[in-house]
Amino acid sequence: MPQLLRVQNFSVSQDGIGAGENQTFERPFGDTVEPWELMSWAGATASWPNRTDPGGTRGIDDYFTRDFTHNIGAEIMGRNKFGYQRGPWTDHEWQGWWGDEPPFHTPVFVLTHHLRPSFTLGETTFHFLDATPAEAAEKAKAAADGKDVRIGGGVSTVREFLDADLIDTLHIAVAPVTYGKGLRLWNSPAELEDRFEHEVVLSPSGVTHHLFWRK
Repeated sequence: MPQLLRVQNFSVSQDGIGAGENQTFERPFGDTVEPWELMSWAGATASWPNRTDPGGTRGIDDYFTRDFTHNIGAEIMGRNKFGYQRGPWTDHEWQGWWGDEPPFHTPVFVLTHHLRPSFTLGETTFHFLDATPAEAAEKAKAAADGKDVRIGGGVSTVREFLDADLIDTLHIAVAPVTYGKGLRLWNSPAELEDRFEHEVVLSPSGVTHHLFWRK
């Protein structure tokens, strides 16, 4: 089986916005954008990994939440998904937003022009790369041990890999909210239909799941 580069459980607003501008430590998604509005569909499911109480929804949203880790051997993310710092690293003690046990449980490759040493938290090792999308994809595939590589985001990183024509499948969840400004994944999902087959699945939660795979 070929290794795939996958975008999975990536949430945007109805106008295609996945993050705001002016990211800070207090607001990881920037101004204007509320992460709970984009991701509440996943957080409500029975399989949400951070759930501390019993219950949660089943159905199509839960299916996608369960599938998040299926056959994933490595992740690539942009520096803004790892943390809020810009420029040269001034604080190596701060190790990202993900806590002592990050949810990835695989090697994670963080794209940045400012390198720092790799480190491990729980079952996740973070590596820092100054590389093109193609170069990062090759390193991640080698580390994934035959499994797929997830392109985790944020918006700019997903766009870079789309522009490089490296992504094989995408699952984009469109939440029933509009922001008007911010970092935009697309103006319309139809923009991807020249390269990808496209199916739409409506959920009772109000979110719309868009599935894309290469033609």
